[in-house]
Amino acid sequence: MKSAGLSLSILAAACAAGPAVSQPADTARFVYAGELTQGGWIRGQAPAQTVSARLDDQALSLDSDGRFFAAFDRDAKAEAHLVATLRNGRTVDMALTVSPRAWDIEHVDTPLRPNGATPEEFTRRRAPELARITAAKSTETGSEGWRQSFIWPSPGRISGHFGAQRVYRGGEAGAYHSGLDIAGGAGTTYVAPADGVVVLAAVDHEFSLEGHLLIVDHGQGLNSAFLHASELLVKEGQPLGRIGMTGRATGPHLHWSLTWRGRRLDPLLFVPPRA
Repeated sequence: MKSAGLSLSILAAACAAGPAVSQPADTARFVYAGELTQGGWIRGQAPAQTVSARLDDQALSLDSDGRFFAAFDRDAKAEAHLVATLRNGRTVDMALTVSPRAWDIEHVDTPLRPNGATPEEFTRRRAPELARITAAKSTETGSEGWRQSFIWPSPGRISGHFGAQRVYRGGEAGAYHSGLDIAGGAGTTYVAPADGVVVLAAVDHEFSLEGHLLIVDHGQGLNSAFLHASELLVKEGQPLGRIGMTGRATGPHLHWSLTWRGRRLDPLLFVPPRA
């Protein structure tokens, strides 16, 4: 199966629609709900007569009712601004307070660069992989999964948290952990956390870090990436894949990351607490 150009719709198992954001009585203001913290998100509705809107310098996609999704990076500043431009030329500016978080430091017994590759060798191998990832995350499919309440993609204990800084074998510090690790056991299947469209599936080969990588677009710039699968299934209405340890991994687990237009988000802020 070719991974380029995939447009397979994926329906999340038992995924319920998220709470609607109703038009407020004061239609001159933004209305929103969500998690106003680093790595968090909001769903909202722009003021009446809005022709364009943004979160700080990032343009927002508005549906036909003026509803939108937006999110805050792991390193977001303490204040953000929702800004709308109205049909009459007036602007509406709403300040948001984004709460800070403390991040863990993790020590992992694996090298920063796989297979002892030199920085030059790794860069050459990595460049085409990064190009494919960037292209996939830039794909606009029109999916409306962003509207929904997310579910857990897999059972299992949490073995790695979003935002943690990793220190690799030999004391080399790497980038912070971009997702949530779920140790569900080798071969355990996982599903989409919300409706979406597959935009990348490394079925026939492994990426150097991600292994068998799969990316699902949930619409409005929000997408999920799933790393380290032992096998990708990628059939509509079926599980997406099986948990494994391909790529750079120290044991079988599902790495699930969420991004919104380049901002890295905490999946734990999207799903309900575990029972």
